[in-house]
Amino acid sequence: MLDFAIFAVTFLLALVGAVLYLYPASRQAAGIPGITPTEEKDGNLPDIVNSGSLHEFLVNLHERYGPVVSFWFGRRLVVSLGSVDVLKQHINPNKTSDPFETMLKSLLRYQSDSGNVSENLMRKKMYENGVTNSLRSNFALLLKLSEELLDKWLSYPESQHVPLCQHMLGFAMKSVTQMVMGSTFEDEQEVIRFQKNHGTVWSEIGKGFLDGSLDKSATRKKQYEDALMQLESILKKIIKERKGRNFSEHIFIDSLVQGDLNDQQILEDSMIFSLASCIITAKLCTWAVCFLTTYEEVQRKLYEEIDQVFGKGPVTPENIEELRYCRQVLCETVRTARLTPVSARLQDIEGKIDKFIIPRETLVLYALGVVLQDPSTWPSPYKFDPERFDDESVMKTFSLLGFSGTQECPELRFAYMVTTVLLSVLVRRLHLLSVEGQVIETKYELVTSSKEEAWITVSKRY
Repeated sequence: MLDFAIFAVTFLLALVGAVLYLYPASRQAAGIPGITPTEEKDGNLPDIVNSGSLHEFLVNLHERYGPVVSFWFGRRLVVSLGSVDVLKQHINPNKTSDPFETMLKSLLRYQSDSGNVSENLMRKKMYENGVTNSLRSNFALLLKLSEELLDKWLSYPESQHVPLCQHMLGFAMKSVTQMVMGSTFEDEQEVIRFQKNHGTVWSEIGKGFLDGSLDKSATRKKQYEDALMQLESILKKIIKERKGRNFSEHIFIDSLVQGDLNDQQILEDSMIFSLASCIITAKLCTWAVCFLTTYEEVQRKLYEEIDQVFGKGPVTPENIEELRYCRQVLCETVRTARLTPVSARLQDIEGKIDKFIIPRETLVLYALGVVLQDPSTWPSPYKFDPERFDDESVMKTFSLLGFSGTQECPELRFAYMVTTVLLSVLVRRLHLLSVEGQVIETKYELVTSSKEEAWITVSKRY
């Protein structure tokens, strides 16, 4: 199950940190095609760094050796799976606890136990209810924030370049903080402080733990620890305020507070959800708008659907559910952008994929970025084609990968809804246009983003 694929690289690192020296490691790759270690201590880490990202390293590795490949992270054997067929073989017989908590708790230095299977299922259900209830209760707020951004863009002259990444990050931070943590973040200064601390923590999770540079810099490490402490302090205060009280607006933290969790579990879960939802929402909004500016026909069809569903009436939660083509646009955005390119698991018991034996305690990667553009699964994989999701079998495959349906992670479901409301508001009133000559290069980290600011222009529909 790929419920929490979004934290790809870091989960691998967390697993490495947990098992690297706890178990004896062999330099034999169990007959699985792949490469030998470049260095005794670091394995193939230099190759990953030289490739630019783990995703790009895996693309090259799977092109050379096929859908099942091996390499070394330190002294630990890693197996990467790069096709739908082999993923199906591994997902079903290897259902274990979700990697999400294991990964982030390790990186955030949290120590609480993840719980047994029934407790994990209970907490997953609590997450899902928290997302549903917070979106329903705060729909008017989400609509208001979307309309504020619309008004800002409407005020611009048509020639003005709009810094899309900056605006989408600001919008996501305002939306997520208020819907997850409440009215404290109606104060814009609180949002700015949260965004600064969030950026410090997230950047170190994405980079500092990968190359080991965080522990080598006392200044950076103190900045990281101070930022994390400030985020925890905010959450502790909110948790204390919400306990034992009823509020008219239900926020995500309320679902955790009302559940059978202790204070430390509430703190950890709310921290994880806050960190993830902000960045996932920001990047999904950014990529969706980017693709709409590039593919005018897709934007036209989306506008026609929005116009047909809403007419001159208001955007409502009920009507939002009717935007089928919009959901296809978002699914194709996730696929084409390879929004979350890698996930990982620890092999609990010896397993078998095709003819290959995967030894116990092997790190197993799901190379989602490779799979999402495999031409045998996705015809014309580099074409942005939302209508491919008309096919039920395509949606079934997408669900298997954790991007839709019952396996969809709560953070992504949250981001889908926020982005749908925003697009409904923007596309209804504006033509979204690309800047001539701009080339957007991709940066593959925990969540895929553009290397530089993405610029757009807008013009009024009416």
